[in-house]
Amino acid sequence: MRLRQLRSALHAFCEEAAWQLASDTHEGHEVPFEVIEGGRRDAPLYCYRPLTAAFIRERTGVLGRLPGYLPAAHALVAAGRLDDWLDAQGVHAPPAGRERADAALHCFLARVFEDSTDFVFHEERFDHAFREFERLVTDGRAESLVVLPVLGLEIVSDEVTIGEGLTLVRGDACAEAPDEARWARADGRPQTLAVIRWEPAAGDPSPLGHARVRLRRLLVGLRLYDAVAVSAAPLGWTRTEGGPWQPLAIGATPGPDGHLVIAPEHEDELRAFLSLIGRRTPRHGEVAWALRRYELACERPQPAEALSDVLLALRALLEPEGTASGRLAGRLAALCAEPADRARVAERVAHTVSLERAVVAGLAVDPQLERLTAELSGHLRALLRDVLCGHLDPDLRTLADTILAAEPPARDPAPAPPPLPAADAEPPARPPARQDTFF
Repeated sequence: MRLRQLRSALHAFCEEAAWQLASDTHEGHEVPFEVIEGGRRDAPLYCYRPLTAAFIRERTGVLGRLPGYLPAAHALVAAGRLDDWLDAQGVHAPPAGRERADAALHCFLARVFEDSTDFVFHEERFDHAFREFERLVTDGRAESLVVLPVLGLEIVSDEVTIGEGLTLVRGDACAEAPDEARWARADGRPQTLAVIRWEPAAGDPSPLGHARVRLRRLLVGLRLYDAVAVSAAPLGWTRTEGGPWQPLAIGATPGPDGHLVIAPEHEDELRAFLSLIGRRTPRHGEVAWALRRYELACERPQPAEALSDVLLALRALLEPEGTASGRLAGRLAALCAEPADRARVAERVAHTVSLERAVVAGLAVDPQLERLTAELSGHLRALLRDVLCGHLDPDLRTLADTILAAEPPARDPAPAPPPLPAADAEPPARPPARQDTFF
């Protein structure tokens, strides 16, 4: 849950609602009243009390069309524990979904404009209602904040919201981050920061453990999104509930091999891709295991060290019979190359596979090892991306064998005609004439 974003969404909606409700009263829509008795028993006093909550419920259709309505409703649902809030307001909580969010939002509006007939927005009343809501839903939770520079990534906008507390922010637009994180690039330009906000509840994993998992998934998603292998800085920063910043060791990772720029028109595509990968990534099985090997390969400082990780991942996906079958190269070429180019790709893959033993033995290897490993890693990345996006069936071995079986058998080449004699060559000797013998 992100209370800061929740407060911002509720504040924006309450301001819009104040204008709308005030306009409705000016147009003749009256707030109902009830008569209540007060004073002493022997001298009772009667006064009128506006039924603000009832008036707000009557305006549900109008309020639901305001621009800030859906963001506020979604933020309330993400906050959780709406049942406690509704019970405190004396409202029976609807089962789930949109009705529950609507009821909670109407109750919050009623608290902000309680006993009001002119619907003037007051910051003090909003703060009081929000603190009341906060006490019920946070249950003593403190917000943890983690900031980590992402190397090789540049965003044009000030920030790109990924979701579930994760945001990519330009260093010059993140004033709350420490200066060491904001301006860590050698050229003096601001870094791109991955900012994670999280408020753990009782029984949740530690904030640092949660942050490490979220950052690892972000890096994997970015590496699958584009061929540029972005990386994480070895050092991040963390703090809890506005406390001092503390260093957070992430671990050494190789530097990026390029630069990935996210323009504003690509932000929705990136957000949707990362969300899809996060939902479809399996927790067990060959694809999950291969994805972890790919992740390890991206973190190896040398191509020779990454080769075995890439081969292990490809063997898990394409060669379950074992290396003795020798079918990895052909199956990979069937999936990753055009028919006319499959023989060449299969030959290069087989050659790359043959280099692994030399790498293990520490012998001199092909000077093209880095390039060959990069090609093999690119094939693995393409397969994982297409499987996780739903473009390929996870059973890649069967798919490759089906493609190979559908190919026409190779024809034996026709025998070449004998070469023509050269112009200055001597004519071949004629065979001797046959001598017939008569008996």
